Amino acid sequence: MNSRHKVLAIIPAIALGIALAIPALALDTSSSPPVSASTSMNQAGEDTQRAVQNAYLGTVTALRDTAITAEIKAAFVSEMDIKSFDIHVTTTAGVVTLDGHVPNSDMAARVEAIAKNTEGVRDVANNLRISSSSSQN
Repeated sequence: MNSRHKVLAIIPAIALGIALAIPALALDTSSSPPVSASTSMNQAGEDTQRAVQNAYLGTVTALRDTAITAEIKAAFVSEMDIKSFDIHVTTTAGVVTLDGHVPNSDMAARVEAIAKNTEGVRDVANNLRISSSSSQN
């Protein structure tokens, strides 16, 4: 047998040896005693239930935030003198952030008031900048 064939014969043996050693290396060597299968399954069920609850609450929050953002943007569009394309609205957990440009401080205060008076809004971060060059609707 030439050396190439010997190497090709050894490779599967090495791979098999590593595959058999991995479970032994992955054993939990912590000092905690092993738990019963029923306890382990119960814990897994509780963890799954918490994960589902968190996913549900996250989805509900995201839907509320989307509704708040849409309501604020609709209010801006209904106001003829608000250049709604220059104002960006984001909502995270009921906190609205206003970014963009408005022509004056009175408009910035009015936009902020509209956002604050929208149902579900917990707080408003007004990051609007005053700019006489805001674009037209």
